[in-house]
Amino acid sequence: MNEDARRLANFRAHLVPAVLSLANPPWQRDVWLDPATFENLHHIFHVLFDDFCDADEPGPYLGTSLRTQEEVDLMRELGAALNAAADQAPLDSDAEHLAAASWPDVVAVAGRLAHVMVGNDLAELVALHEA
Repeated sequence: MNEDARRLANFRAHLVPAVLSLANPPWQRDVWLDPATFENLHHIFHVLFDDFCDADEPGPYLGTSLRTQEEVDLMRELGAALNAAADQAPLDSDAEHLAAASWPDVVAVAGRLAHVMVGNDLAELVALHEA
C-alpha cells in the first residue's frame, strides 16, 4: 500500500464513523448526551471541519479523505446542514443541536453520505481482494 492509500485509509477511519454517527439519532441521544463519553458533537465538528476534512469546502479533500465527487458534493451539503443547525443552537450544546428544527436535515444528508462512503469503501475492499 502506498503512502497516499495509507493516508486515505487513516482519514476515512475517522471520517466515516463521524458521518455514521450523524445519521444515527439513537446513538446521538445515548452517546452525545452522556457526559461520561468521549464522543460528542464537538468532536464530530472537529473531525468534519478541522481534522480530516473541511465540510464547508470539501473539494480539496478529494483523494485525501473523500473518494468521489459525489462524496464531495454530499459532504458540502452536510456542512451546510450542520451550519444551519448550529445557527439554531445559540448556546452550542449538543441537546440544542439535536432539538434544532433543521436537525432532521443533518440526519438525512448524513445518511445519504454514509451510504455512499460505505459503499465506496466496500467496493475498494473488493477490488483489493480481487487484485
